[in-house]
Amino acid sequence: MDHITLWWIAIGAALAVTIVVAILLALVVGTARDIRDGAALVWTRGQQVANNTIHIALLYRTLEAVQAIRGRAGGILQEAEALRDHAETCPGCPQCILAGDRGAT
Repeated sequence: MDHITLWWIAIGAALAVTIVVAILLALVVGTARDIRDGAALVWTRGQQVANNTIHIALLYRTLEAVQAIRGRAGGILQEAEALRDHAETCPGCPQCILAGDRGAT
């Protein structure tokens, strides 16, 4: 073999190695993109879960407020029923209530 043939063989081998390396690098880049996309999806879902967790705490506060309102509404209902019962049995109503004599049934 002469020197020129050896150079062509070396150039061909270098070209083959370059092609194989380029293919392998393309596979690595594709895998890295898949990992990046998966990590971005996990990050997004994690933020959504954290956001929902905040809303759960607010729901507990809303429940406490509703229970307090319900308790007060029950008291108002009892007072209204007492007024109704008094008005139904008191011949002097509504003047007795306006005068402050609620106990005169």
